[in-house]
Amino acid sequence: MPSSYLTVKALTKYIKRKFDADPHLRDVYVKGELSNVKIHPSGHIYFTLKDDAARINALMFRSQASQLKFKPEDGMQVFIRGDVNVYEAQGSYQLYVLSMEPDGIGSLYIAFQQLKEKLHKEGLFDPRFKQPIPNFPKTIGVCTATSGAAIRDICTTIKRRYPLAEIIIYPTLVQGVGAAESIAKNIQLANKHGLCDVLIVGRGGGSIEDLWAFNEEIVARAIFESRIPIISAVGHETDTTIADFVADLRAPTPTAAAELAVPNIQELYQRILSIQSQMHQMVRSRLIYERNRLKKLQESYPLSHPERLYRPFTERLIQADMNLQRASQMYLMKKRNELSQLDGALKIHSPLNSIVYYKKQVEQLSNMLSRSAFQLLNRKKDHYLYAIRTLQALNPLTIMERGFSVTYKDGMVVKSISQVKKQDEVSVQFHDGFVEAKVIEIREKVGENDD
Repeated sequence: MPSSYLTVKALTKYIKRKFDADPHLRDVYVKGELSNVKIHPSGHIYFTLKDDAARINALMFRSQASQLKFKPEDGMQVFIRGDVNVYEAQGSYQLYVLSMEPDGIGSLYIAFQQLKEKLHKEGLFDPRFKQPIPNFPKTIGVCTATSGAAIRDICTTIKRRYPLAEIIIYPTLVQGVGAAESIAKNIQLANKHGLCDVLIVGRGGGSIEDLWAFNEEIVARAIFESRIPIISAVGHETDTTIADFVADLRAPTPTAAAELAVPNIQELYQRILSIQSQMHQMVRSRLIYERNRLKKLQESYPLSHPERLYRPFTERLIQADMNLQRASQMYLMKKRNELSQLDGALKIHSPLNSIVYYKKQVEQLSNMLSRSAFQLLNRKKDHYLYAIRTLQALNPLTIMERGFSVTYKDGMVVKSISQVKKQDEVSVQFHDGFVEAKVIEIREKVGENDD
């Protein structure tokens, strides 16, 4: 057996040394299509780079993969820089990737679209989770850099529009390494303090790289989890970040965010004046209406001339009294005539004692008739007086003179406590005028057997 046979390990090491010594396999720039992409839990990325004629296995270690702005996916065309070397354990060569960029589209744009799609599927952009911005906030928190135009514009606008509000500034790193963590931390800090009614998160304009911290997932989740309503104000009007989609309200600029966070005190003042004028007009109209209504009530038939209510009964009573008097007189005249005729007949045909007897009878009848007429007349007069007293007792004004009153609510007579409630305004009528009152307490009537 020849002694020149090599072991697999020795051959593989020899081949590896050849790869290591070849400068053309160092810092190689390759473009191709990603296939069989597998992102290991450790952070390493394994994939195959191919074109229409060949393929090569590739590996990107975690240290380099953590610098990627996008997530590698199957079918993606990429530009890769790396080293070609031998993987001794399997005796195969592969590409060790140092950097990766998408072919034709920037890596930041790819990362933006991928995170946007991911968060959209999770529901972080859903309008159902958007919190309303308070109309009259007492305290506004601002998460931004303490230097620059953004913080000045926000503070100046708030003080000009709504000087009643207090501003709490959370100094925040908004660009570069650690910016995303700084933004998320200050949002969480503002929620922990619980002092702010609304939070403005943003910065001035810049390139996509300058604004990239607001496209990080950690910032998006901090905004979504915030219990304080958040207004995003990143860059200029044309700039759009992930933070804008997650925030409760997006403002095109920091100045616009301040305008959306607080009302305009001058507009509020004008609105208050307008409402005050409308209220005065409503009160005046109501007073005029109620005065006219009171005048109509006072001039109404029952209240203006209460005696007219019982005038027909009085007239009927007077007429009955006159009829009674006439009937009594006619009855007396009839009986007197009969007596005269009887007296004449007695003088002609009867003895003297008979005449005396009949005269006594006539006198007795006359006295009985007079008493009956007098008694009848007294009964009629008593009935008349009773009717007068009854009508006077039923007269509303007479009842009110004894201390009674009538209560009205919204123009209707209140007949039960169920028609009113506390703080209702009522009108109480006495015999000599009205009293406007407010219901302070309502007590139900307690029966004799109740505790």
